[in-house]
Amino acid sequence: MPASVTRRPGTANAVVLGLAAMLGAGVFGVWGPAAAAAGVWLPVAVVVAGIVALCVAAAGSDIARAHPEGCAVGGSELLPAGLTRLANLAYLVGRAAVAGTAATVFGSYVLPSRPVLAAVGLVVVVTGLAVAGVTWTLRSAWALVGGVGVVLFVAVLVGLAGVGGSPADVSAAAQAVVPVGPASAGAPGLLTAAGLLFFTFVGFSRLFPLATELPEPRRVIGLTLGVALLVHLAVAAALLCGLGVDDVATAAAPLAALVDAGGAPALGVLVRVGAAVACGSALLAVLAGGSRTAAMMAQRGELPRVLGTPGRRGGLWRADLMGGAAAVVVVVALGPVGALTVASCALLVHYALVAMAAVLLPASARSWPTSIFATGAVLCVLLALLLPVRGLAVTVVVLVVLWVLTTVNVRRRARADR
Repeated sequence: MPASVTRRPGTANAVVLGLAAMLGAGVFGVWGPAAAAAGVWLPVAVVVAGIVALCVAAAGSDIARAHPEGCAVGGSELLPAGLTRLANLAYLVGRAAVAGTAATVFGSYVLPSRPVLAAVGLVVVVTGLAVAGVTWTLRSAWALVGGVGVVLFVAVLVGLAGVGGSPADVSAAAQAVVPVGPASAGAPGLLTAAGLLFFTFVGFSRLFPLATELPEPRRVIGLTLGVALLVHLAVAAALLCGLGVDDVATAAAPLAALVDAGGAPALGVLVRVGAAVACGSALLAVLAGGSRTAAMMAQRGELPRVLGTPGRRGGLWRADLMGGAAAVVVVVALGPVGALTVASCALLVHYALVAMAAVLLPASARSWPTSIFATGAVLCVLLALLLPVRGLAVTVVVLVVLWVLTTVNVRRRARADR
């Protein structure tokens, strides 16, 4: 989430910026597919996702410190140009799918009778704000974390005080509603859920631009992910206690269903408002991050150069429009589970390459052990391969097509510049 601050951020401010990016659409909307895959092992899947996030956040932080002017994988200095291009394309596809997921979660909470209409409407409104140059400030991040924190605290209290369904295995009906990957039980199902839950932690990338400004980036990353992990564990426990696995797996808006089951309609309104604000802010941040990457690729000749041309006010409004259009396509074509799966898969591919690049950093540029980076890369690949098959196939096809097109574009421009 971009922060309009000119002074050096302290530890508390950096942690809040990271949490503001992580406590968004994921904590409100990822639980259905994850519960369908992991069953009663949902909290363990949360821990696995948090561990993977820590590994790749460490990698991204060290790369940002060593190459503050480059992309997330340190430009072409660490990885070959083709892999760097793939990493950036995976990031763009992942951000578009994240935007679509945030919009679908918004629709599920705000207008469950017409979720697609509400989702598209949110994308249009937020894209307009992005084009107008609206961004999030540090003060906004504090307000967002405080507000969403209160909403989640209330939902957790209601869930832990409830006597919802028993934690039985996922029923066949639940599996029909929420398509999952190789299995819905045991280690494969747990890892499938962890891959989906990785989506909820990807806001850690907000800390990368601060890596060169913070005196103790390792401490900030550890604190931010530690707090986020505890919050997600509390929400997972509350959902299992208050609703049970079957109801969580089939709920389009699980936290709203949780407080509704607790007989607190007023709190249901509070949760829906919190979800709406969190999804809207997440969408605005995602569009901003995607437009910067698109502009960088346009300057390298990989995407149309017009995407890297700033407008009269200096904003990348063309890239913002492209991001909004891509989010609408995701909403309409993939639906909630498909958007979530593609988002998780594309970002796992991206961060697998980030971790690979970090392994290649010289020893003097690393503040974390190389084994952490290697572990992150392997786990990212493993979790991506165990995601729902349809979402995995869509991601692979889209990335291959985009990689071929951008590679051809680069070579064509290179010949034209000779």
